[in-house]
Amino acid sequence: MKVLILDNLEKAGVDVFTREGIQIDVMGTIDATNLTKIANNYDGIILRGATTITKEILQQTTRLKIIGRAGSGTDNIDKITATRKGIVVMNTPGGNTITTGEHAIALIMALARKIPQASASMKEGKWEKKKFLGTELTGKTLGIVGMGQIGKVVAERALGLKMVVISYDPYVPPEVISKLGVEHVTLDELYNRSDFITYHTPLTPETRGIINAQSITKMKKEVYLINCARGALINESDVLNALESGHIKGLALDVFPIEPPSSNNTLLKYPNVILTPHLGASTIEAQKKVAILIAEQICDFLKEGMIRNSVNFPSISAELIPLLRPYLKLCEKLGSFQGQLLDSPLKEIRVEYLGDASKLATPPLTISVLKGVLQHQTEDVNLVNARVVAEERGIKVTETKGLKAENFTSMIRVACFSERGESSVSGIVFGSALKIVQINRFPIEADLLGGLLMLHNQDVPGVIGSIGKFLGNIGINIAGIQLGRKELGGTAICLINVDSPVEEDILSKIAKLPNITSAKYLTFQC
Repeated sequence: MKVLILDNLEKAGVDVFTREGIQIDVMGTIDATNLTKIANNYDGIILRGATTITKEILQQTTRLKIIGRAGSGTDNIDKITATRKGIVVMNTPGGNTITTGEHAIALIMALARKIPQASASMKEGKWEKKKFLGTELTGKTLGIVGMGQIGKVVAERALGLKMVVISYDPYVPPEVISKLGVEHVTLDELYNRSDFITYHTPLTPETRGIINAQSITKMKKEVYLINCARGALINESDVLNALESGHIKGLALDVFPIEPPSSNNTLLKYPNVILTPHLGASTIEAQKKVAILIAEQICDFLKEGMIRNSVNFPSISAELIPLLRPYLKLCEKLGSFQGQLLDSPLKEIRVEYLGDASKLATPPLTISVLKGVLQHQTEDVNLVNARVVAEERGIKVTETKGLKAENFTSMIRVACFSERGESSVSGIVFGSALKIVQINRFPIEADLLGGLLMLHNQDVPGVIGSIGKFLGNIGINIAGIQLGRKELGGTAICLINVDSPVEEDILSKIAKLPNITSAKYLTFQC
């Protein structure tokens, strides 16, 4: 395994790979042309904000499995193409939480007391005490848009400054926010009441350009705005107009739509605008922390398959891995079972989590089912791109949960709907074993292990004897055999674990044996 480290990652992160025995190449910033030439030499790439991973780079790779961002922002990585290629994209969202929150507080204080402007004036030999009259923060209202981890850090420190803190975040329960001593309000109310507004949201279609002419008109006159999140949250021309009119009294930016901003950017001309060169995560402590975090995450993925802090795959915490691992395997094998039986275009996959399984973290389990099904329909499908592949093929994917698992404490059922109708298979985790317990509601129990011969037959005497004799005559050993039926004398299912592969010509002969209507050979990785 080999990893490329870019953008001057801290030595503490490099040392992790050395300790874990993973080969690395360490480079600085690299342009797209040169990166395209060498990217396919690596299993993983680590970068910060200086290098961009483009669609063109990713399209040339077949070896690359993971891209790690030492920091939270992944705007410099083409995540859509990475996902289609089955490449995991990870970041370290908690590594710069404190330092970014502290930087926002520093900008709030700098705006309130005009510290950068006063310092520049002093260095010019001036003493302009009256010009830099400031405002106290005590008793002022701070509005926080986005109450994730960074927003919470800002709130805690602002409360320590005796500010009144209100917040808006549609994804955080109000009761969680109120426990911090922060009032949860609507966005319009936040705009109407806040003396200072700071933004701590990801860049999404909903948040892009959220600071615009329409939102500014809802804000108090002479409001102070702070953005340490994403440059594209701001509609720059609208903000410039508001600065010109005085509606915005002060503006502090640490991030920009294009970094670095051009030297003729109009924002540079306003004395009440404070700009910093994306310093939110730029502390010694934060850079060391994110370097170690991303290196450990990459190592865990390459050596153990553990996915943490992924932006294009449901992450699984280290605590949950032991619990989920057997269920992940079960789901992939149930999907593989269905994928090997399909003989017409698939329309829908429904995954039912029953009993205790309904309490599990189901998104990664459903993706494991998709991978199991689709690996028999197309090449180059993995856990990262399985959902995208399903969407591109027009396959509807649904999850349902139920409190009862029939005769079991926990069960997972995978139902596939095609032009030929519905088929389903149910399975359980039983100790260290993965077992089928139903096929199309037929009760039956067999290990999902190695090679499995599946027969449909008439429920009459002599069937097992004839198939056993046939397999023995051709040298195929039976490791286990299980029968399932709904009623006496009707159609039955027979599952036979065999020690040798059963070729197509043998299957056709088995299907012609008395009272056997179909024969299929399935394989499962041990």
